Amino acid sequence: MRTPLSWLAGRYSLGARSVRAAALGSVVASIAIIVTGGIVRVTGSGLGCTDWPMCTGETLAPTAEMGVHGVIEFGNRVLTGALCAVVGWVIITARLQEKPMPAVLRGGWAQFWIVVLNAVVGGVTVWMRLSPYIVAAHFLAATLLLTAAVHTWHAAYADTGAGAASGAGADGPSGGGGGALSGVAAPLAPGLAARIRSLSAALVAVTALLVVVGTLATGSGPHAGDSSDVPRMPFDWTVVTVVHGVLAGAVLVLAGVLFSLLPREGLGGARRKAAVFLAVLLGQGVVGLVQSLTALPSLVVMLHLLGSALVWTGVLQVHLTVRRAAFARSDPPAGAPLPRARGAATHV
Repeated sequence: MRTPLSWLAGRYSLGARSVRAAALGSVVASIAIIVTGGIVRVTGSGLGCTDWPMCTGETLAPTAEMGVHGVIEFGNRVLTGALCAVVGWVIITARLQEKPMPAVLRGGWAQFWIVVLNAVVGGVTVWMRLSPYIVAAHFLAATLLLTAAVHTWHAAYADTGAGAASGAGADGPSGGGGGALSGVAAPLAPGLAARIRSLSAALVAVTALLVVVGTLATGSGPHAGDSSDVPRMPFDWTVVTVVHGVLAGAVLVLAGVLFSLLPREGLGGARRKAAVFLAVLLGQGVVGLVQSLTALPSLVVMLHLLGSALVWTGVLQVHLTVRRAAFARSDPPAGAPLPRARGAATHV
């Protein structure tokens, strides 16, 4: 039985640029949903709608009596619908490519189901009256969506052959900007290659831990998401914040070491992304320090939330670019003879 998408694919096709734009749009939308969720929290609008999926027990939209908090919370729910539309466009553009793009298609569907998951977690958050643990899970689900979106964005360039010998897409998220992805680069020493891969993986792992500990700092802090008496996590906010800062320092050191090891030739794209990541991380550290020393003003908290999304996007950019460059180096160049088995005879 043919699906509507297969019917469309048999009649229409879209260029590679459309799927790349759609994938980038999903990254932007994923960052936006993190920021708007933060707006809900710092404005005390988490229970602006007192029920879910309805805003009240009887109405889908907020009533006039619910005031600005109801409007803010309902607006965040409406944005989830817009996010579904963006993800749907990723799926459609991937399906309508002349050349199959299975990785992008899988990434699009993964984003769709994560959006559904996050909506359900958001509903549970309302039902549980803003339990800080469910609020943390809600944020982590949004971060998982951003992870899938960034991965899909990279796959959109990989599946269209960007960064291959033609050099197309060298400015994309996974472009090497020359070297391994735009020609035959000098091979890295095995020890250096292994260190780069290990550092890249460790950088992602420690950054993920940094994000998780950040949710503990949030859950222990004053911004509960509503003006009513909402319970907080039973942790000492100062201690959690110090641990969060130490982890940020560890991420900074790992990123600096990785940047110093990345060669300009062959891994130039990853080196540039590591430099950008270092700049974003330093900016995020300044914002975090300011908010800690100024009693967590709402605007600075919002900037820190935006920074957390950009930091996570940046570390994924670095890791995926390093990984793709490593795979490119492991494959023989197009037209190159396959290596002979040891002892095999050569016939002329």
